Amino acid sequence: MEVGRLPISASQRGKLISAGYTTLSSLSSLSPSDLALGAQTAWDMLHEDEMFPRITTSCLDLDNVLGGGINCKEVTEIGGVPGIGKTQLGIQLAVNVQIPVDYGGLGAKAIYIDTEGSFMVERVLQIAEACIEDMTECNGLLRKDFQAGQLKMHPNNILENIFYFRVCSYTEQIALTNYLDKFISEHKDVKVVIVDSVTFHFRQDFDDMALRTRLLSGIALKLMKLAKEHGLAVVLLNQVTTKYIEGSFQLTLALGDSWSHSCTNRVILYWNGNERYAYIDKSPSLRSASAPYSVTSKGIRNSASNCKRIRMM
Repeated sequence: MEVGRLPISASQRGKLISAGYTTLSSLSSLSPSDLALGAQTAWDMLHEDEMFPRITTSCLDLDNVLGGGINCKEVTEIGGVPGIGKTQLGIQLAVNVQIPVDYGGLGAKAIYIDTEGSFMVERVLQIAEACIEDMTECNGLLRKDFQAGQLKMHPNNILENIFYFRVCSYTEQIALTNYLDKFISEHKDVKVVIVDSVTFHFRQDFDDMALRTRLLSGIALKLMKLAKEHGLAVVLLNQVTTKYIEGSFQLTLALGDSWSHSCTNRVILYWNGNERYAYIDKSPSLRSASAPYSVTSKGIRNSASNCKRIRMM
């Protein structure tokens, strides 16, 4: 069995995988002294990040380069071309934040702010059903003395725990951003805010660039404050645009270089042939690295090539 399917937090899984422990047998065959990694043991690794929860993406490689998943208390920007899976990832995070603590999750709720009309309830239900299937399977594999029916989650409950806001203009977006602090104070179990996308209304018929910059800076400051004060993750999905660099036009995330300072982490999604990749473009704590991922009927998962590699180990 893979370490990635253990009922532990995403950050704990990421640390074990980084240390080379990819299967359950690789852990069970070692003595406590063998598990020591320098001055730190694998047991320490499993517990040191409990105060810094992360939300799994459901893709082991992606979690690994993210240090275990999307970090709470931080603003993470995720951008890429249309069809790369930004909304799929946003929905996956809104579902995964609800994974119970006993299964390595946060047992929390989500806010989803939809500026483009791309949120699909049917897709959320599909991903929710797959998430419950995975936990039920994990329950059966690791907790044989428990009954799988003890997992008291239903896809409808997952939908009920996603607070959805449809935003149709930049003025509505600003008003909602101002309202979020009050809303979250009344719903303290919210641990992720997803904005899909943060850029859409600010790219439509906006001639005053100085005003746009001021408004966006105000939104960014409020979201960063929200993340820190409420201990939650803010995930901003972004579009791409073209920029003239060194004699040619290249794809870059929208809103310009100044906006890149408004987030803690920046992740760029891109195609490499027929495979999707995520690249850590900016982070104060994560090294620049790429990871493959897939968008499947069940949601975000390991890439097909990575699944083959794991099965051969």
